[in-house]
Amino acid sequence: MSFLHRLLYLFGILQDPTPQPYNLDTDLHLRIANLAQQEQRTPQEITRQLLNQALLQQEAADELWQRWQSLSPREQQVAALASLGYSNAEIARFLAVSIDTVKTHVSSILVKFGIRSRKELAMLLANWNFDNFLPPG
Repeated sequence: MSFLHRLLYLFGILQDPTPQPYNLDTDLHLRIANLAQQEQRTPQEITRQLLNQALLQQEAADELWQRWQSLSPREQQVAALASLGYSNAEIARFLAVSIDTVKTHVSSILVKFGIRSRKELAMLLANWNFDNFLPPG
């Protein structure tokens, strides 16, 4: 670390650039060691790969959430019901709107998610809980 960087670090302007080790609990350490042995790789390689995959998944989940937040409340209702497999007619009946209105919402939702079909939407949101959006009964 250069003298200037060290000074900026001491004044709190820069963060410490040295890598920070992370401590794993015993169970996690053993699981990684076992996986490394099975795959004939080092525990460091396995840890790096797992952390990278987890961070990529978190970024994808954050992006999906941001897209969800870009929907209007009505679009969220339509997206939830469409993801649960309800037809346009069923959604229209439940929300007391026309089928054309539902179609318009679905088109807008697909554009905002950057996808082409309700099937893709259902796959993207497959692990989400939409119980609050279900029709009564």
